[in-house]
Amino acid sequence: MIESLAFTLPELHRAYASGLRPADVMAEFARRVAAADDPGIFLHLIDTERLLAEAEALGAYDSRRPLWGIPFAVKDNIDVAGCPTTAACPAFAYMAERDAFVVAQLRAAGALPVGKTNLDQFATGLVGVRTPWPVPRNALDPLIVPGGSSSGSAVAVARGLVAFSLGTDTAGSGRVPAALNNIVGLKPSLGALSTSGVVPACRTLDAVSVFALTVADAHAVFRAACAYDAADAYARPVAAPPVAQLPDTLRIGVPSAGTIRFFGDTAQQAAFDAVCDRLRTRATVVEVDFTPFFAIAEMLYAGAWVAERHAVVGPLMDTTPEAVLPVIRQIVGRAEGMTATDTFRDLYRMAALRRAVQPVLDGLDMLCVPSIPTFPTLQELEADPIGPNSRLGTYTNFANLLGLCGLAVPAPARGDGRPGGVTLLAQDGRDAMLAALGAEIEQWGTRSLGATGWPVPPALRPADGAAGPDEIEVAVCGAHMSGLPLNPELTRLGGRFLRQVSTLPEYQLFSLPGGPPRRPGLLRIPSGGTAIAVEVWALPIAQFGTFMAGIPAPLSIGTLRLADGTTPKGFLCEAAATGQAEDVSAFGNWRHVLAEAAP
Repeated sequence: MIESLAFTLPELHRAYASGLRPADVMAEFARRVAAADDPGIFLHLIDTERLLAEAEALGAYDSRRPLWGIPFAVKDNIDVAGCPTTAACPAFAYMAERDAFVVAQLRAAGALPVGKTNLDQFATGLVGVRTPWPVPRNALDPLIVPGGSSSGSAVAVARGLVAFSLGTDTAGSGRVPAALNNIVGLKPSLGALSTSGVVPACRTLDAVSVFALTVADAHAVFRAACAYDAADAYARPVAAPPVAQLPDTLRIGVPSAGTIRFFGDTAQQAAFDAVCDRLRTRATVVEVDFTPFFAIAEMLYAGAWVAERHAVVGPLMDTTPEAVLPVIRQIVGRAEGMTATDTFRDLYRMAALRRAVQPVLDGLDMLCVPSIPTFPTLQELEADPIGPNSRLGTYTNFANLLGLCGLAVPAPARGDGRPGGVTLLAQDGRDAMLAALGAEIEQWGTRSLGATGWPVPPALRPADGAAGPDEIEVAVCGAHMSGLPLNPELTRLGGRFLRQVSTLPEYQLFSLPGGPPRRPGLLRIPSGGTAIAVEVWALPIAQFGTFMAGIPAPLSIGTLRLADGTTPKGFLCEAAATGQAEDVSAFGNWRHVLAEAAP
């Protein structure tokens, strides 16, 4: 069934070869967008008639076109002909007359754009909440920021709405949202993908980025889009070979113990240490003093490069300042006191810092860093709009200033179940080498999926995300979740983890009296409900009766309505039992309830 089809390149190509039509995929895209019920993802959807017409115009399936019939989304600072480009600022909006160069390349390869996605205004931010429109919900945890500036593009892929999406990356906007939504984020060598038809952030540093569910898909899109654009003064002819074979003597640099930064997030540090231990089994891992890298990172927003942002936003700030979000005015406004002398001083300092790190880079094949140092929440951003954003750029802000290519890739989960992604960085032109190692690391996580139940994007791995013909899907929201006390009641009956997803916002979550263990009660209500995180497990149909027989009152099994459009069986609670229970709906996730109560 197309409803269960993963929007990955191999799955879609197989389906097309078997007779599926692009028009069917466009219709399924529309269904998935409606089921996602997240108004923050897309700022503009291409109308259905146009989508269907473009799909039909592809004609018969052509396997020679690498992206034939593949739906993709475009960050709304990249032009798509006939669509508005807003850069998340209504006063700046204009109607694009032609496709950006990179969009035109993807269309030529057979891909079908479906809409324009939300972003931090003028691509200034790493959090994804700096938008006048609704904020996209993180695909794994609605309490965590979606990541920016390419927030909508990352969430659209993680939710399985499209096979890939385009973002931009100046300070990490193609890598941070990937890490926060546990997908792949590819930031190519500078100039490899043209920025003609892209609203600049810092024109000398901007890169068009690619989000996808797998490294192989991201690299395939990169290869299809990589073409020299003579009209782009910053474009360069960059080779885009297939995934490279790794050297026999691979040398990988990691931040030294004395300079690595996690801002107190011990779970993030442990997850990164585990990846480094795994890397040591197949490469020489070298600890690197990251002090000069951090110094370079700080210059992106404290130095002359803020003036590049002012070159785009400044005219609007001068004439209509209220059209620009206050936090963007605060950041970009730093340029107003800068002089040409300041600019040259910053350029001189940057040259010295680059020279200092060049011998380090020359002695390595690549770097491996945490994609993010910690997971900021929406609540933290409300209290401090600047600090958490700055911390997210710890391992990303220096990359483009050094001309590095980068690949953010999912890795084995942290101890608390959150994703543990890492980013690989290398000198210009080594994109294929990054893809080779990234594909290996990607598999380290997916192999442990069934055993650990670590959170994955709803769209990832259809073989792991759907029940078989002799199984039934069961959604759990409390003590039966992976790693919690009652989970063995599922596993000893042959249950296997499928996916993590949220309910539709139609429920209340209660902490019921009694225990141990503490148990939640999920109650569907007519209005004013909340989206609650659940895990979906596949249970052998033959064992379902045994499982139900062990369910005590006031709990029961009913049908749950989930944000991914599915309706599995799951735990519900009798309304009469909630009178003496604590309403914990605001947490949105039973794990967060337990964490809040932990000493």
